[in-house]
Amino acid sequence: MFRHVLPLALPASLVLLLAACGTPEEVKVPPRPALVVQPQPAGETADTYPGEVRARLEQDLAFRIGGKVSKRLVDVGERVKKDQPLAELDPQDVQLQLEAQRAQVAAASANLQLVRSERDRYKTLFDRQMASRSQYDNAENLYRAGEARVKQAKAEFDVSSNQAGYSVLRATQAGVVSRRVVEVGNVVAAGQTVFSVAVDGEREVVISLPEHSIERFRIGQEVFVELWSRPDKRFAGRIRELSPAADSQSRTYAARVSFTADNVPADLGQSARVFVPVAGDVPLAVPLSALSAEGGQPYVWVVDPKSSKLERRKVKVGPYGEDQVPVLEGLKAKDWVVAAGVQVLREGQEVRPVDHANRSVKLAAQE
Repeated sequence: MFRHVLPLALPASLVLLLAACGTPEEVKVPPRPALVVQPQPAGETADTYPGEVRARLEQDLAFRIGGKVSKRLVDVGERVKKDQPLAELDPQDVQLQLEAQRAQVAAASANLQLVRSERDRYKTLFDRQMASRSQYDNAENLYRAGEARVKQAKAEFDVSSNQAGYSVLRATQAGVVSRRVVEVGNVVAAGQTVFSVAVDGEREVVISLPEHSIERFRIGQEVFVELWSRPDKRFAGRIRELSPAADSQSRTYAARVSFTADNVPADLGQSARVFVPVAGDVPLAVPLSALSAEGGQPYVWVVDPKSSKLERRKVKVGPYGEDQVPVLEGLKAKDWVVAAGVQVLREGQEVRPVDHANRSVKLAAQE
C-alpha cells in the first residue's frame, strides 16, 4: 500500500516546495541617511560689485595750439610735478610768427616816431599861424592812429609770445600719468587730449551698477570697500557720484565711491570690491551645498517632518556668499533642508534625517 502512495506524495511535495520558493518575502531597504539643517538668518547681506581704484580728479591735458609733436618727455605711470614739461611741439612755425610780430612792432614804432615829429612840426606852424587848422588836425589824427597801431602790434606780439610758450605742454598739478594718447611725429589740434594725469590726493573706486536695479542706489548711500591687497579689512565709503545715463554698450551705470576714512592704502589701478548692504528684512540662508538648480531655477530638498519623505521646493535666492546663500522666497524658518548629497536624491524618497554628528534628528518634535 505504501508502495503505491509514495509515488503520488513525492510530486505533491515538490510542487509545494517550488511554490514556496516562487514567492520570496520582499526585503525592505532602510531609508538613506540625510544631513538636515534648518534655515538660519543670513545676517548682514550685501550685493558685491567689482571696481578699480581711481583718482578723484583726473585731468585731460592738451596743447592750446596745434602743431607737430617733436618731443615726448614722460610715459604712462611716471610721477610728475606741477609745471613739469610733458611734451613739446615743433617750435619753428610759432617762432617765425613771433619774429613777424616783433617786426610789426618795430615798424609801428618807427611810424609813430615819424607822425609824432610831423604833428609837432604842424603844431609849431599852427601856433605861428603858418598852417591851417585842418592841416594840424590831420597831423594829430595820424599821430593817434600811429599810437593805436603800436598798441595793436604789441598786443599781437604778446599773443605770439604766449603761443610760443604754449608749444610746451606742462602738468598743471602733481600726480601720475595715467594715459598717453599721442606719440612723437603726430600732428595734434588745439584742445586734443595728449595726456591724462591722476592728480595726487583723494582716491575713489569706480564701479558699474546694473540697469535693472539702479533705483536701489542713491548719492550718499553708505557702502563698504574691500581692496584686493587687504582682503581681511573693509573700509567705509559712500556713493559720491552716480551717472544719470546708462552706458550705450554695457547698459550699466557708472558710479564713484569715495572713502570716508582717512589714510586708506588705496593705490591707483588696484582692484576692489564694493559691498552694498541689502535694505529690508534679513532673509533666511542655507548652506551652498543644499542648493541645486535645473533649467536655471534653483531648488532645495525639504524633508516632510511626518513622513520623512523629500519634497523638491523651488526657491528665490539672493547674492551668493562664501559658504551660504540667502533664500528670499520659498522657505520658512521651521523647514528642514537636506544640506549634503542633494545630487543623488529624488522626489518622494524616504530618508533618515541626521545631524553633523550622524545622530538621528526627530523632525516632528521640532515643529
